[in-house]
Amino acid sequence: MDREGTQRSLSTYILLRHEEALLNSEISDQSDGQDLALTPTEPIPPAQSSTLRKIFIGQDGLRAGWSLLIFIAMFAALAFCANRIGRKLHAPDPNSMKPGTEMSPLFGIIAEAIPFVIVLFLTWIMSKIERRPVSVYGFGDERKLSRFLAGMASGIICLSILILTLLKSGLLVIDHRVLFGSDVLRYGAIWLLGFLLVGLLEEYLTRGYVQYTLTRGLAGLYQWAFKTRYSTALGFWTSALIFSILFGLGHRSNPGESPIGVLAAGLAGLVFCLSLWRTGSLWWAIGFHTSWDWGQSFLYGVADSGLMVQHHLLATHPAGKPILSGGTTGPEGSIFILAVLALVVLIVFVTLPRGHYGQSSKAFE
Repeated sequence: MDREGTQRSLSTYILLRHEEALLNSEISDQSDGQDLALTPTEPIPPAQSSTLRKIFIGQDGLRAGWSLLIFIAMFAALAFCANRIGRKLHAPDPNSMKPGTEMSPLFGIIAEAIPFVIVLFLTWIMSKIERRPVSVYGFGDERKLSRFLAGMASGIICLSILILTLLKSGLLVIDHRVLFGSDVLRYGAIWLLGFLLVGLLEEYLTRGYVQYTLTRGLAGLYQWAFKTRYSTALGFWTSALIFSILFGLGHRSNPGESPIGVLAAGLAGLVFCLSLWRTGSLWWAIGFHTSWDWGQSFLYGVADSGLMVQHHLLATHPAGKPILSGGTTGPEGSIFILAVLALVVLIVFVTLPRGHYGQSSKAFE
């Protein structure tokens, strides 16, 4: 081969190698783009979870049973510490009070504020552990104020109907007025704060985190056992029944409590659960609970589950048979309370629109 032919062959070889390099570069760029598009933003979980993980973690996160155990254990520990501190400070025990003993405003507020802060704090901790918004446990509602005020109005109206019934039947007697002038507003506001804390504590403790979590666990159990679309409803009302019974039985330690009073407290718990089911929040129940207790203890001066408070507006006393008047229990111990609770159920159905319980949580989707 001559020199000119050799140079032409070498040029052709170099040109072909250059075109091959460009082609390989384009293929590599396309491949890199495809790999980038297929790369997931989050790591793919293993197909087979470990046995230990299955024990503690379910489809909706930490299993409900473990969540309840953690919450109850922490609450018991903190409550024990608070109780020991209270004893060191010689704080009175409300369970040791005799019927007719009046509770001071300061003691009433402190006795409710401390456990409420504990419940609020522990609920926040559990929301972080479970990676859920804390609002799903009962405080989340776009209409908080209107729900609360509607509950307060319903509470004071229903209580006034019960008080009026007892007065007209001669089962309750108003002795005299106790407060006058600026003391009415001062102590009325103080006790309103105190009974707001009562409503917040009792509703959030019994129908907040524990109600939600037990509902979550039972709903999963019902779904597994029966494959039903009503698993959430079944779980909710089963847990509502359990905690309402416990709520009623918890009133037995109150001084002067009666069987009808315990029954009324349990039924009231179910009514509050009904408002929770329809609105998805506790605010209506908190408002009702606040004004009902405030109306009994401050406004009308009657016993509230056997408890009396200092600085109430009116002085009263029951008359007649305790089953009718309520006796030392107060109006909640009267048989007429059952008719009033039926009225409250009607109010809930008429005034509260049907919502979706737990709508902010994936647990009930």
